[in-house]
Amino acid sequence: MAAALANRRIRLVHRVGKHIVFDLEESAASPAAPGTKRSAGKRRAAVLSGSVQWIVHLGMSGRLLVADPRLPQPPHTHAVLHLASGRELRFVDPRRFGRLAIAAGDFEGPGSEPLTIAPEDFIGLFRGRELSIKAALLNQSLLHGVGNIYADESLFRARIRPAHRAGRLTREQLRRLHRALRAVLQAAIRAGGSSVSDYVDADGSKGFFQTQHRVYGRKGKPCRVCGAPIRRIVLAGRGTHFCPRCQK
Repeated sequence: MAAALANRRIRLVHRVGKHIVFDLEESAASPAAPGTKRSAGKRRAAVLSGSVQWIVHLGMSGRLLVADPRLPQPPHTHAVLHLASGRELRFVDPRRFGRLAIAAGDFEGPGSEPLTIAPEDFIGLFRGRELSIKAALLNQSLLHGVGNIYADESLFRARIRPAHRAGRLTREQLRRLHRALRAVLQAAIRAGGSSVSDYVDADGSKGFFQTQHRVYGRKGKPCRVCGAPIRRIVLAGRGTHFCPRCQK
């Protein structure tokens, strides 16, 4: 990986599901990274030739931080990229659920993109499925990029109980969920994400969408719509929050 990244130019940074994708251009000369050997043979040459992508998955607690190299590295810093600007790009992951990889071609996530999928295609994803709608939303092979917080918040806005079977929801319910999911994700992006524990952006700044949460993390607190206490159950191994009155 160090050899594949050395002396590359970052052309574009974008998202594919829960993955951060760096499109890297080949430079005129790509010297071996410090600590690597040039005699690795044809396999390494194949990796280094042409454009490549660096794929980052933050897992549960991972962070990418752009920092002055004079600043101490945080604990659990597992990778450091030295940028031409003199700054460092640090991958910090206390729980070690994150992943780093190199891809030679266009990286595609396993499921559909929730912000661009058409309503009819969205409805078709859940046809005949017996798992709960909460579990279906978290299934990255169906929709890539939907996490626990945004599944709960979307289901609340769509007025759907998380435990309902995905394949038994009506077309109107799924249309509402499609609209709610897009609205929640767009609002969360504008607010910089949800900093409910240790999440920060690349500059170390916290997000603010947690101030707009209507159910997630609000167990026992009154629903912002009807006043009923928010309940918490476990579905698909994840803590799940909902309003027993608003969500039918």
